[in-house]
Amino acid sequence: MAFQNESIVLLVLLFVVVPMAIAGDPDIISDFIVAPNNATPVDANFFTFTGMRVIVGAEPPPTFKVLKASMAEFPALNGQSVSFAVLEYPAGTINPPHTHPRSAELLFLVYGSLEVGFVDTTNKLYTQILQGGDLFVFPKGLVHYQYNADTTNSSALAISAFGSANAGTVSLPNTVFTTGIDETILANAFKTDVATIEAIKAGLATKA
Repeated sequence: MAFQNESIVLLVLLFVVVPMAIAGDPDIISDFIVAPNNATPVDANFFTFTGMRVIVGAEPPPTFKVLKASMAEFPALNGQSVSFAVLEYPAGTINPPHTHPRSAELLFLVYGSLEVGFVDTTNKLYTQILQGGDLFVFPKGLVHYQYNADTTNSSALAISAFGSANAGTVSLPNTVFTTGIDETILANAFKTDVATIEAIKAGLATKA
């Protein structure tokens, strides 16, 4: 009887632990994936992404800018469980609070200074001031942000790596205020009035 109980416990643990261990992008059973409608021969060009060349030697942008190399921009990443982004922060700009539902984010600050932070599931805030050469990890699915608090003309440049070919981005301001949720619901949720919610929506629409 004891043996049967132990076996049941082991089975339950397997059902719980195995899915956790394989969470993330699914494994593929080929070296790489080529879209069925791909009309060009697969050569080294298929595995090369040149979309970041525009950064080299360019002036910093006037507003926060992100250049992505995910599966959408770089189809060769399909099935490879990796993606990449370059983030440019002029002085005083912010990458607003957001989440990546399918991956953690490992951010490397190339130059400049950034205030970064994330909030865990107990609502504890972790913040840090990064300098050039620093790395910071944002755990998978947690709300996080980056802010260049420099009041001079100093810009910052960061590179982010993701453990998914399509990490996804859920922007909290846009998701909450620009997707058609009723103003009365939002006003009640944020303990404010409809006029304030409408003002926030108008501000986001202006900056879009």
